[in-house]
Amino acid sequence: MPQTLTAEGTSRTVRTKRWKIHYNEAGEGPPILMLHGSGPGATGWSNFGPNMAMLADRFRVIAVDMPGWGASDAVAPQDRDHVEAALQLLEALEIDKAAFVGNSLGGLISVAFAVRHPDRISRLVTMGSGAPGVSLSLFGPGGGLSEGLKVLLKGYHDPSPETIRELVEIMTYDSAFATDELVRQRSDEARRRPDHLAHFLAGGLGADMPSGITADHIAAIRVPSLHFHGRDDRVVHFENSLKLVSLIPDSRMVLMNRCGHWLQLEHADEFNRLVADFVSAP
Repeated sequence: MPQTLTAEGTSRTVRTKRWKIHYNEAGEGPPILMLHGSGPGATGWSNFGPNMAMLADRFRVIAVDMPGWGASDAVAPQDRDHVEAALQLLEALEIDKAAFVGNSLGGLISVAFAVRHPDRISRLVTMGSGAPGVSLSLFGPGGGLSEGLKVLLKGYHDPSPETIRELVEIMTYDSAFATDELVRQRSDEARRRPDHLAHFLAGGLGADMPSGITADHIAAIRVPSLHFHGRDDRVVHFENSLKLVSLIPDSRMVLMNRCGHWLQLEHADEFNRLVADFVSAP
């Protein structure tokens, strides 16, 4: 039976070597580290709150606010290192190895983590992720920003409820998921930390992307991987997950129709079930 969880009841903070990192935690068992995307107002809870209750029945689920988001430390663009932050979080929590589940930017970070620290990751799960180091685009925007990324940047300049509603509606296929509560949550969170907004805009989208990762590095990943993507994703085209699954030897892909960038929200039950089965497989 899924637990009843709240943001307040699962809230935790830890001091790593470089950062104070906030996260939400629930459950016991094999650890799952969940990494959010790059949108204004993104947090571990706002991205994965609907998923934590079910997964916490079988796993120790940790949904992180990466430095530069949520209640974690502010960080200037030149000092941002998400892979190192994830590693330091594992060390601070005394976790030897964890399954990584990353949405969008969190997926990019999870892929980069699997490249740089293969002994610290047990499973790799991405949804709506780009493919770092693989620049050729056959179907997505040819050198320009996608519709969703343009509105994402607009939200950093103006995190009003009106702009955040526009963003949430682009992130989802079905506007029924763009609830007043979610819009208010994301807008309030973004406006609560103007330092996060300013640092993101100072660095731009590229400041958070993992550097030095090539297609050859991705092809050398040996951890089992599962890549989700929405067929109707207007932020990151699903060809990126096709690239990942074509490169990583032990990989598989789930492409869902009638689904946008937030697959874990729009298809939460199926996402939770598939992740739980994949993470617990021998």
